[in-house]
Amino acid sequence: MDFLPEKINDYVIAHSQAEPGLLQELSRETWQKVLQPRMLSGHLQGRVLSMLSKLIHPKTILEIGTYTGYSALCLAEGMQKNGELHTIDINEELYDFQRRYFDTSDYGSQIVQHTGNALEIIPKLDKAFDLVFIDADKRNYPNYLEILLPKLTSGAVILSDNVLWSGKIVEPVENDDLDTKALLIYNQLLNDHPQLETVLLPIRDGLTVSRVR
Repeated sequence: MDFLPEKINDYVIAHSQAEPGLLQELSRETWQKVLQPRMLSGHLQGRVLSMLSKLIHPKTILEIGTYTGYSALCLAEGMQKNGELHTIDINEELYDFQRRYFDTSDYGSQIVQHTGNALEIIPKLDKAFDLVFIDADKRNYPNYLEILLPKLTSGAVILSDNVLWSGKIVEPVENDDLDTKALLIYNQLLNDHPQLETVLLPIRDGLTVSRVR
């Protein structure tokens, strides 16, 4: 979901860095062949992820929620030459799709795929991460934060996607809407946490940038 008027959104995209050719191909194939293509980060958000990664210049990146690999490739653009990007997705059917694009890119040897439950995989990763991107099941966002904090370097940045949740976070919440309830808790946790400083950006469906103090 985009919160800006369409003409303004188009102007923003037209005056931002062009989408790399490989990502255009990935986006096209995702829309043609994969369910729920709106989950794709897309041109504007992808360029934001790329820019933030380049500013941070991380050695180690963790992504929770790979989908078809678009955001991972954007984040990899700012990774150090000897860096690693670990990306986790529960859908094993997308593994080969992701790998094909990763290996076509300049970062294939640096991207490590993990398939399964992120809450089980993350504690087993013997890494300290400089940059994390969370774009997975919303009801587990607070749980991801809890297990991530001990694994982050000083000054590390957490990027959290879909935190505006199509505007549901400012509407009355249905009793069975566990995702919105979890995001309300998560957004407050990020804002109040003594280890973090946070800004919520109204980009696409909401992107929070949180820095470890």
